[in-house]
Amino acid sequence: MGKPIRDTLLPYGRQSIDEKDVQSVVDVLRSDWLTTGPMVETFEQEIARFVGARFAVAVSSGTAALHAAMNAISIGPGDEVILPPMTFCATANAVLFCGGTPVFADVDANTLLIDPHDVEAKITPQTKAIVPVDYAGQPCDYDALHTIAERHSIPLITDACHSLGAEYKGKQVGTLADVTVFSFHPVKHITSGEGGMVVTDDPELAANVRRFRNHGIAMEHWQRAERGTWYYEMTDLGFNYRITDFQCALGLSQLQKLPLWIKRRREIAQYYDGVFYQNSVIHPLSRRADVSHAYHLYVTRLEIEQLHTTRAKVFTSLRDEGIGVNVHYIPVHLHPYYKERFNTGPGLCPVAEAAYESIISLPMFHGMTDEDAEDVVSAMRTIVSRYQ
Repeated sequence: MGKPIRDTLLPYGRQSIDEKDVQSVVDVLRSDWLTTGPMVETFEQEIARFVGARFAVAVSSGTAALHAAMNAISIGPGDEVILPPMTFCATANAVLFCGGTPVFADVDANTLLIDPHDVEAKITPQTKAIVPVDYAGQPCDYDALHTIAERHSIPLITDACHSLGAEYKGKQVGTLADVTVFSFHPVKHITSGEGGMVVTDDPELAANVRRFRNHGIAMEHWQRAERGTWYYEMTDLGFNYRITDFQCALGLSQLQKLPLWIKRRREIAQYYDGVFYQNSVIHPLSRRADVSHAYHLYVTRLEIEQLHTTRAKVFTSLRDEGIGVNVHYIPVHLHPYYKERFNTGPGLCPVAEAAYESIISLPMFHGMTDEDAEDVVSAMRTIVSRYQ
């Protein structure tokens, strides 16, 4: 087998933390407010400004943001929410948290984004929302989705945890739906350790999310402190989905670097594209001409029938070479929890199921060097040649 291409594993995604980030956190740790303080509001304002939305509400994770969004539009028992299966399970789980029922619409074969035609086919009188996922960082077909949502008078809630900084027809993700959800997990474009954000132009939805993250209490602790009052009222049933001030300080510091980081991701993707464009075995996902892709992930499809092996063996072989590839995702409807409780399974979303059998995510993060990307390409070529 010979010496691996890399001595240490190159992960598929990784955060970048510099001294300015560290100092931003330290400054807050030395301040009076560690949580529920003014840094949270500052982070919210800057995210809202960046994406062009009126309101942003920070919460403890992307999952919390999804849950809060479902609660804000009053999803409950008997309500159906249409979403794609090619996503992390949290997208569907958030519907369950509110008592609703996820309904899976298949994806487009070329992009693995939700297929508007199948969305239309899955709508029933019980449908209360459509939740597209900007898979890998590429915005969905929002013109088509808006047409469907408006025709049926149902809200559009975007899971944009992959697409902070992306654009659709010149419009920023964050302005393309009634509610948009972002994640700040370490493998995302910017990180606050853990964290999420709900953005919207609707003041009532924003107020609902603010209460929901804070036990259903209408006034934040720091606001009471500023006003010199102890009085508060719990007006709804909520959760403790608050985010800390030092997390928001980290997020704010990272946000300043986001444009350059997305530029770097696009450079890496362009390099991969150029290498794999005419490869007979390795096919990058298609990119729509009317979008600016944020490249949270770089997903390729393998022509497994041309290889004398399995995707699992290719995966293991690449990791043996020091390339930390991954698979995004097992379609949600194939997980045991959903199969057992909702009678889902193979055949429900055949395009997503077929794609899952052949996809591999290559390393993609803004801290990668040119040499890192070359190692990925070298390993891919080596492994493919070995099994052809």
